[in-house]
Amino acid sequence: MPQIIDDKSEHCIPFILERIKVHRQQYEAKGETPPPFFVGLNGVQGAGKTTLVTTLASTLSSAPHNLPTVVLSIDDLYLPHTEQEALAKAHPHNPLVQHRGQPSTHDVKLGTELFSALLDRQRNIKLPSYDKSAFSGRGDRRPESEWETVNADGQPPVEVVVFEGWCVGFRALSDADVEGKWRSAKEKCESQGDRYLGQLGKLELEHVIFVNSKLREYDALTDRFGAFMHIDAEDAQYVYAWRLEQEAALRASKGTGMTDEQVVHFVNGYYPAYELYTNALRHGIFQGKKGRQLRLIVGRDRRVKDVKVL
Repeated sequence: MPQIIDDKSEHCIPFILERIKVHRQQYEAKGETPPPFFVGLNGVQGAGKTTLVTTLASTLSSAPHNLPTVVLSIDDLYLPHTEQEALAKAHPHNPLVQHRGQPSTHDVKLGTELFSALLDRQRNIKLPSYDKSAFSGRGDRRPESEWETVNADGQPPVEVVVFEGWCVGFRALSDADVEGKWRSAKEKCESQGDRYLGQLGKLELEHVIFVNSKLREYDALTDRFGAFMHIDAEDAQYVYAWRLEQEAALRASKGTGMTDEQVVHFVNGYYPAYELYTNALRHGIFQGKKGRQLRLIVGRDRRVKDVKVL
């Protein structure tokens, strides 16, 4: 897998620090202790999120900032293998839920409980962990005994929470909007044939509506964000090459994982969400509150080409 150069943290760290400053001033002006600050990070798989959040956590936790920081991944909230299998069997004709990926395949209740515990600065919080290589790449949640503990006795409590993932920040559309986007994609699929690069137009409307309805539950997580960062690919098709590179690296390090054919099938399963929700991300998720979202536009080499504050 090509080395990912971190040219994103130089934009993200000043942005986060400024938002934390504003966050703290708002609480201190009321004589209240500022709660931990939550930052959302969205980017298609393979765009460089892991490299970025590693730098963010290290930099924010160290002097001169000294802000204990934890990175959470929405991937670690995927349903356990047995529950994912049950979801797939309950909706056998919906290809979107036959494997992990789309909204509805995450344990949102576990996520909201975790967010609340961090917000309240509870002690000895266990962070869920997911093993993507289990069951020949279908994945499973690791046993709780292997979960990392934060806010342990004697440790300073977490002050910054970075929550990252491919669908972090997505908000559900109205059923009418979903149907409009689906009909447009369907027309392209039928008129372009093999030249059609999307996936939305190949699906049944009821299957897309099901996932969109489940996405409404994710607002419980999104509404916690004090700031949001979006790594936006110039071309969403880059996700196929990036995900193939990721899985090749996983096979090399773990000795197991998906084949290239399985990766393409896997990406196809969540690609419709990019078609549905990316445009809304580009316009901002905070509904009129300016300055809280950073958009980094990257090319095929994952390098930043443009930066926008929304």
